[in-house]
Amino acid sequence: MQLEAESRSERIDIRTTPSAKRALQDAAAVSSKTVSEFLLDSALTKAAEVLADRRLFVLNDDEWAAFMEALDAPTQPMPRLERLFQEPSVLEKAGNL
Repeated sequence: MQLEAESRSERIDIRTTPSAKRALQDAAAVSSKTVSEFLLDSALTKAAEVLADRRLFVLNDDEWAAFMEALDAPTQPMPRLERLFQEPSVLEKAGNL
């Protein structure tokens, strides 16, 4: 999400507890990053996840009606999926659950 060509000229300051700071420092060290790099990478990843569900699409009246009709339509049975959910999971088969 971050553009490498952009220079880092903006600053973000946060306050935290000593224990939270230690956890961030430890996580950054394990990731071979500075705390700033770790925070920025983590925050941008989370931002991308949050924004991924926010898509703008424009529909005319007929397209909107068709879209709403598709959303309101009853679900179709999916026997293969139903059978799949009846099977034990990989963890259950391994005795881990």
